[in-house]
Amino acid sequence: MPAACVLVSLAAAALILLSRRSPRLRETWTLLAAFVKFGLVASLAHNVIQGKVVECRILSIASGLDLKLRADGLGIVFALVASSLWILTSFYSIGYIRGAGEKRATRYFASFAVCLSATMGIAFSANVLTFVLFYEMLTLATYPLVVHKQTPEAISAGRKYLVYTLSAGLCLFAATGWTYLSAGTLEFTAGGFLHEAFRNGAFGRGGILVLFALFMAGAGVKAGLMPLHSWLPSAMVAPTPVSALLHAVAVVKAGVFAAARFVGFVFGPDLLREIGAWQILAWVSVVTIVVASLIAMAQDNLKRRLAYSTIGHLAYIVLGAALLTPSSWTGSVLHLVNHATMKITLFFCAGAVYVTAHKEKISELNGIGRRMPVTMVAFAAASVGLAGIPPVNGFASKWYLAAGTLEAHRGFFLAMLLLSGLLNAAYLFPIVHAAFFKRSDEHTRVEEASLLMLIPLCLTALVSVALGIWPNLAFGFLGLAKGIAASVVGGGP
Repeated sequence: MPAACVLVSLAAAALILLSRRSPRLRETWTLLAAFVKFGLVASLAHNVIQGKVVECRILSIASGLDLKLRADGLGIVFALVASSLWILTSFYSIGYIRGAGEKRATRYFASFAVCLSATMGIAFSANVLTFVLFYEMLTLATYPLVVHKQTPEAISAGRKYLVYTLSAGLCLFAATGWTYLSAGTLEFTAGGFLHEAFRNGAFGRGGILVLFALFMAGAGVKAGLMPLHSWLPSAMVAPTPVSALLHAVAVVKAGVFAAARFVGFVFGPDLLREIGAWQILAWVSVVTIVVASLIAMAQDNLKRRLAYSTIGHLAYIVLGAALLTPSSWTGSVLHLVNHATMKITLFFCAGAVYVTAHKEKISELNGIGRRMPVTMVAFAAASVGLAGIPPVNGFASKWYLAAGTLEAHRGFFLAMLLLSGLLNAAYLFPIVHAAFFKRSDEHTRVEEASLLMLIPLCLTALVSVALGIWPNLAFGFLGLAKGIAASVVGGGP
């Protein structure tokens, strides 16, 4: 079944390419694949929640070196987020492509499908080698989406994206080979597998720190950790559904998922505490959180402001993993879910404004809430959540992250989390205020976007509120997060 989750959207990509002269058929394949994929992932989730292990060996290369898929708790959380939001993104993309009159729609939908296949492969990879192969597949599949508009700005952003992400891939390939030669295995193991190799002398202290740096560089580019982040704001030249894919469903989420995998399932808490590497990663994350929030406040382009917001919030997830406590890991996994629903709402709203009002700058949004009240109420709800205010789901994950800083005896990190919440409010709430409480004569002919765009953004906003009130709603994400935390660092929040 993990293989089926990967293959279903690959098959859809082929069918989409064959249906290039029939837009409705092309859209049908997209939606059908999205629903089938989610059904498969939901079935797998049921097995994982019951404590079952679902595994699939694709190819045996050498002793201890296989291409293999496995569904575990962390993987199923990522897969559920990506597959469920792909359904809504597919409907939204159809409305966006039609409303904005975008060209090259066949390539767009086919690339989207391949991206989701790669994402499923990342989620269900049983070892480092399989993970890296799908990780690079995601890089290549996303490139046509970044350069979709074919403008000089888009081409430049695409080149920058490839330079950063392919360089990260080289770091990961080097780290993978070094790990296999030294440890003799690449199998992801809760609590890590490198500690024994380190104690047996396979690595010196300097060597293991260099290896950690290679793994974190590979993850950090897609995760947007500073100073590896600058490709992400540049990539906002892509269509808004692509931005939603980058920020909520696949690419950057793959980066923070990679960081969590490497921290918790390759190195492990004992080794990271022994060599002190967790503190380095935690400090990089805290600096990224604060600096990205400050830069976001200076951005007038709406999507660029949201991009820097993403950079800051991805660092929350990495910080939670780096702190190596039960509560911090619970908050990290929860924020992987919660940030996705909130941020995709914001990007959906930005796209709706662009398609209907043709506005991209925050300074041009005065009074837009009077003409697009549903869109901007959804934007307001997601903004409240990102600031960490109940009842939206961002509060729950930030609560556990804050508790994790106390468990790790890092009061300064707690202060920075509280400061970042204020900064989140400072760069998002003025947009809401301008939309509803300032006046402008520019939007007299503006109205809400089509239902294909409006319904998805309303649903993601409602899910954000629902998960804030009931964190264990549907698939029990809070319970899954606590279980993952216990398997990696022991204990329980």
